[in-house]
Amino acid sequence: MLKELRIKNLTIIDDLRIRFEAGLNVLTGETGAGKSIIVDALGLALGERAQTDMIKTGKDEASVEAFFDISGHPLLEDMGIISDEGVILRRHLSSAGKSRAYINDSIVNIQSLFEVGRSLVDMHGQHEHQSLFSTDNQRTILDFYGRLQSERAEVEAMFREVQSLKKSLFELKINVKERAHKTDLLSFQINEIDAASLKPGEKEMLGEEKLILSNLNKLNELTETAYTALYESEGACIERLSSVVSRLKEMSAIDPGIRETLGLLESAMPLLEDAAIFLRGYKEKYDLDPHRLEYVEERLETIKRLEKKYGDGIAAILRYRDDAEKDLIALGQTGEKTDMLETQVKEIEEKLIGAAVRLSEKRKKTAEEISKAIEKILKELAFEKAGFKADVKPAALSSSGMDIVEFLFSANPGESLKPLSKVASGGELSRIMLAVKSTLADVDRVPVLIFDEVDAGIGGRTAESIGVKLKQLARTHQVICITHLPQIASAADFHMMTEKQMTKEKVYVRIKELSHDERKTEIARMLSGKITDLSLKHADELLGRSV
Repeated sequence: MLKELRIKNLTIIDDLRIRFEAGLNVLTGETGAGKSIIVDALGLALGERAQTDMIKTGKDEASVEAFFDISGHPLLEDMGIISDEGVILRRHLSSAGKSRAYINDSIVNIQSLFEVGRSLVDMHGQHEHQSLFSTDNQRTILDFYGRLQSERAEVEAMFREVQSLKKSLFELKINVKERAHKTDLLSFQINEIDAASLKPGEKEMLGEEKLILSNLNKLNELTETAYTALYESEGACIERLSSVVSRLKEMSAIDPGIRETLGLLESAMPLLEDAAIFLRGYKEKYDLDPHRLEYVEERLETIKRLEKKYGDGIAAILRYRDDAEKDLIALGQTGEKTDMLETQVKEIEEKLIGAAVRLSEKRKKTAEEISKAIEKILKELAFEKAGFKADVKPAALSSSGMDIVEFLFSANPGESLKPLSKVASGGELSRIMLAVKSTLADVDRVPVLIFDEVDAGIGGRTAESIGVKLKQLARTHQVICITHLPQIASAADFHMMTEKQMTKEKVYVRIKELSHDERKTEIARMLSGKITDLSLKHADELLGRSV
């Protein structure tokens, strides 16, 4: 439950601590005494929207802190925040427009603060009464009462999946022309590369061959000259070396010391003969087809053209070709993918419709139950002849199922049931909201309920009925009620009064916890606007009834 609220530098509040107790907490006070400021402050601590004009004039920062006596909160466990000794929600507002949020001294974003706050406190004011007009909210209330959240989540998940698959299918189908164009392009590119019959290293080999072919006459001339000088001409190198060897052999017969030199020259002779044979072969090598150079140049030009399209070097061109083939295969599988998606959509849609039908049947059964429960409570709230019905009607399939839920109401006998938005007044809406919250009490896990002016537009015996109902609701929840009605205030387990006090320098708000006698005085003031013997007697009677 909410144990304490501390407010600093908010509007006309300097520094205010407010203590709360279990059961029904009532906050009263004259109009303009600051009750709405306290509700707004708690809203800030729970993650509601903030405005810089809420900061007290002359101050740079305002803060609100709410302490809840609760431990082991699952949302906080998911966030890694320890809550064994309670939960403190804290909000700081800066005049510069910045807002900071903390949970147990861990800084969090506003959305996280709002999610945790919403799980701890359910606030109801005039704005929340108006939310009863929304058929979406009415459907949510029905699902909550029937504990249909898992069934609704199942429908929503399947609906989202179907929508996602349909989107993918639509994108596949609208891109048929684009895919056909890409298929043609990839096929052309693959065929063009394949037609070239490229081989790794071919470009380098062709480059060398082109250089040779471009200098063929010079190479033939040089080869012929070298061969002639080495072997064929008169006084050729081999002939002269043979002569030298003969002379050295004669010398070695006289001087054996020359034999080493003779050996060297004799070993050179086979090398020269091999070289001569090699040069003779080269003469034949350069005697090539005169059209070979033209072919080599055309081949290199083909490689150059392909490089401009597909990458530098034959290896890059062949890689591009392999990647294009993979893309072409993938595009060829698009038809199969389309068929698969269509089958998948059909299967999930069938499951979705089945789940939506089951949810609809449960909603209709739940509608009968909640209608009886709310109508019963409305009678306790002085709507003796009122009629209420949760009407479930078919609707187009959506993430919420295939139903529209609309709350129908009639305050008087003989009147037909009509939508709340057309027949309910402000005071009636307050009671209907209380009836709804009372009906949801057993399934509502939010521990703290706040009713801001639930008594709008009502009085007399109806107010007493509301007080009794709030008292009953406080058995399972901590209830905090801002009220102007003495009948409700007299039902309180813990009664506080707001006072706005003024000095020459400033205006400030204070909270007073009322004793039994002080409660009697406050209720007397609420009854007649002033304290009289008669109003005190009436206040005493009201307090006696609530004991």
